[in-house]
Order: sequence, then structure tokens, then C-alpha cells
Amino acid sequence: MSDDTTKINSIAINEVQLILAEKRTSLALMRTGIAVLALPLSVISFLIATSKHYHIPDVLHLIIPLGVLNLVLIVLGAFLVIRSIIRLKQYDHFINEIKRKHSVIGEFIK
Repeated sequence: MSDDTTKINSIAINEVQLILAEKRTSLALMRTGIAVLALPLSVISFLIATSKHYHIPDVLHLIIPLGVLNLVLIVLGAFLVIRSIIRLKQYDHFINEIKRKHSVIGEFIK
């Protein structure tokens, strides 16, 4: 292999490593989004389990802000998960493009 080919292959490998690092970041973002989505579910489960100890009209001033907070958390969690999925698809596309351009890398990445 010539020196130029080695440099090009090295650059391509570095590009793939960078994209894979970004992909790991997106996966961490997805994990965070799933955790944010789980929080409102656990709060609602707790409220349902303890509902025989209070009457909703008596604590309505607490339940309404809690419901709004839960809604915000659900929207935030869904946003994080959807954004992560979209980015993961983009990163897969970028990796496929690099594999197509550089056949040397194609044999290492499936």
C-alpha cells in the first residue's frame, strides 16, 4: 500500500470511530429519555396505590401541578427517545456511506 492510501484508510477509520462515539452518545441520551419516561409512571402508580387514603377533591391543588409536571416529563422523555432514534439512523447512514467509499473498512464493519 502506498503512503496516501494508508493515510486515507486511517482517516476513514478515524471517521468511523468518531461516528461510533456519537452513536454511543445517542444511546446514552435514549437511556436518559427512557428513565425520564419511567418517572411519571412510578409517580402515577404510587398515587393509585395510595388513593384510598385521600379524596381527590381535597388534594386537587396538589394533583393538578403534579399532573402537569408528569405531562412535561412524558413529553421530554418522548422527545429524547425520538431524537435519539433519528440520530442513530443518521449515524448508521453515515457509516454505510464510509463503508461504500472505503472497501477496506467494509470488511470490518457489518
